[in-house]
Amino acid sequence: MEENLNYEAAYNELAQIAQEIETESVSVDILAEKVKRASELIAFCQTKLRSTETEVNKIIKQMESQTI
Repeated sequence: MEENLNYEAAYNELAQIAQEIETESVSVDILAEKVKRASELIAFCQTKLRSTETEVNKIIKQMESQTI
């Protein structure tokens, strides 16, 4: 996965791939390539979401402990 990839770019690329597959505008020759890329993007997005959730929860706990 590219180092400069961010969640929004990955999500947009994934949406584009999904649309290409749904409208059957992807040739059979590159379909497996598109599906493989989509699975990589899904994994990246899931990891990013988990990481963000962990970080947000950590910040919330710090804020809660400061107000007590």
